[in-house]
Amino acid sequence: MNAWITDFINQFGYIAIALLIALENVFPPLPSEIILTMSGFMTTTTTLSIIGVISAATIGSLIGALILYAVGRQLTVARLTRLLDHRLFKTLGFHHDDAQKAVNWFNNHGTSGIFYGRCIPVIRSLISIPAGIAQISLGKFCVLTVIGSALWNTILVVLGAWVGQSWNKIVIIFNEYTTIAIGIMAVICLYFAYRWYQKRIKK
Repeated sequence: MNAWITDFINQFGYIAIALLIALENVFPPLPSEIILTMSGFMTTTTTLSIIGVISAATIGSLIGALILYAVGRQLTVARLTRLLDHRLFKTLGFHHDDAQKAVNWFNNHGTSGIFYGRCIPVIRSLISIPAGIAQISLGKFCVLTVIGSALWNTILVVLGAWVGQSWNKIVIIFNEYTTIAIGIMAVICLYFAYRWYQKRIKK
């Protein structure tokens, strides 16, 4: 994978970086850690600059986030409410007004997740969908996404440039961070699934 990413960036420069990061936001399995640290290293061997790479990556992050935000905007509360009225969801313990409650909660507490979520694996992609469902204003969504993405991109690009040919070591470290983060999220999900079962299904 590393070879074709390098070739792609060598051929198309900043456009390639923006496109790869946009795809990574829509398809999380595409590793931003490799793209960004490798791009950071390439600033020491090509005409690419650190500022240019960070800017291209941040634009790509915004494009990918807007795609998922648009998907979320199509999942209106009315549509979700009709979906929750289906027998399957009622069997799973969902109530008619759960969609509106979730949107209200996100509007009150979840907007900071748009910013902080940009630095958490998987969440940095998926957070755009509930933001769209909750119809967070486009301007606010873009500002929080750009700031959060710029922070994440800057860390990885600068580290890639700093360690040079050893950029793979940074990827390994962030892969461990990703594994730990996913593990923590899995435990949290299992906990809330158990609580949901006790309160909604078993009851």
